[in-house]
Amino acid sequence: MRRTGLEQRLLRAWRGRGLLAIALWPISIVYATLVCLRNLSFRQGWRRTQRLPVPVLVVGNLIAGGAGKTPVVLALAALLQQQGWHVGVISRGHGRHDGTDGVTEVGPTHTAAEVGDEPLLLQRRAGVPVVVGRDRARAGRHLLAAHPEVDLILSDDGLQHRALARDIQVIVFDERGAGNGWLLPAGPLREPLPRAVPPATLVLYNAPQASTPLPGHLGRRRLQGVLRWHDWQAGRSAAPLSLRQLAERSQREEAWAAAGIAQPERFFELLRLAGLRITHALPLPDHHGFVSAPPWPADAALVLVTEKDAVKLSAETPGIGQVWVTPLDFSLDAPFCDALAALMHSLSLHPKRTPHHGHPPA
Repeated sequence: MRRTGLEQRLLRAWRGRGLLAIALWPISIVYATLVCLRNLSFRQGWRRTQRLPVPVLVVGNLIAGGAGKTPVVLALAALLQQQGWHVGVISRGHGRHDGTDGVTEVGPTHTAAEVGDEPLLLQRRAGVPVVVGRDRARAGRHLLAAHPEVDLILSDDGLQHRALARDIQVIVFDERGAGNGWLLPAGPLREPLPRAVPPATLVLYNAPQASTPLPGHLGRRRLQGVLRWHDWQAGRSAAPLSLRQLAERSQREEAWAAAGIAQPERFFELLRLAGLRITHALPLPDHHGFVSAPPWPADAALVLVTEKDAVKLSAETPGIGQVWVTPLDFSLDAPFCDALAALMHSLSLHPKRTPHHGHPPA
């Protein structure tokens, strides 16, 4: 199913301070109070913060609905591995429907329903150990016990998870920035936008330009190419040439594009910029499960999906032979890489093995 009417109304309301946002503002005051009390409980030591024996780098966002964290985690994992770190990833595993909150290491035979779509994609693309669990500290300990070579942990979407101590945090924003600047549910913010960049923090904009007053760095997203679902499932790589060929084909045939991500329109725009003519764009709810028949016709000649959606499809999906996957790359610029290296040096964080020098390829 597509986004509900309520979802659409909230997304529109969060862009400004209209009647719906104003009506929800009193509830935001209650939410803000709870956030302040939670943060105070950790600062005063009433609730315990646990520290792992290796550095922890948290990647998260301040707004609800995601801001493109998964591509950033993938890019950071590649960068840190190039610098000599043995990287592991922990995640909440949002979208799990296995009925448990236990700790699970993601494996190639898992499904998105068991471990979550983003952790499954992270394990597949990054090739590093990935452990999911509501308790991030417990997930981290489990990961280190199973993989003692890991000397740095990336926490995916753990910015508001105060129970796990972090050494560095990366706050990701997209084009929406902080929206109307109000907290949930009157606005999109999970916590107040800080007046200045907090200590040991880097701000990264998954957007063409900065979308908040906070100084930060710009990342660049692009499509790697495109390949059939069966080839993607087999681990083959996408090629730019195939994207151009598919763009030519889309001028002659109806093309369907589906995206169950936080901002589906961004995916559709990337396809159009690559020269594809999208006849039918299908924006789906974030973490859409594809538990029933897919939202495109079984006889559709050409279907394009994101990797996050591809991990939830199977060989039995109707019309899977005409489904094409479009891997996304996110490039970290040299100033961000330098700033991260300088921050890690200032905190005396060094890998156990000798790093390779230079920046990762854009």
